[in-house]
Amino acid sequence: MDSGANPGPANAGLRSRIRGPRNFYGGLALVITAGVAIWASADLPGQEGFSFGPGTAPRMFAGLLMAVGVVITATGLIVAGPPVESFAIRGPFYVLLAIVAFALLIRGASIDPFGVPIRFPGLGMVPATFLSFMISIFGSKEFRILESLLAAAAMTAFCVVVFSYLLQLPFPLWPQF
Repeated sequence: MDSGANPGPANAGLRSRIRGPRNFYGGLALVITAGVAIWASADLPGQEGFSFGPGTAPRMFAGLLMAVGVVITATGLIVAGPPVESFAIRGPFYVLLAIVAFALLIRGASIDPFGVPIRFPGLGMVPATFLSFMISIFGSKEFRILESLLAAAAMTAFCVVVFSYLLQLPFPLWPQF
């Protein structure tokens, strides 16, 4: 609030009660995320007696996240804090794009627009990891091609070692045409 502003009845809404906007809106985002997680896991069976069902852990962690979010939101109403600054959309956009690209590239995808089936073959883990890393790096303002290629190669090698050899997950490493 400006120092010269006169708070009157028109400014007496929720905005004037929020003392720490970062905490308030951040906590609210956590509460919403936890609510979506609880809703998404509603169809999974929960705990029965002493045995955990597949929905127990997601709901338990979502409940803890919601409790933390409520505390953080309340802190934003009680404790003064810094204002919310401008938000850069470039980084999150490219990271989300990279996640979607990885999901489509590793196993392939089929779409059926206008009744014509189109199939994109899966490229496997090595190309999908490398390409998704390169897509996500475009979200940085400090993009350098040589460093990005080296980092993508190192991350791809790390993922192959961890997921294919150590965890022995059945990911195809290369294209399966």
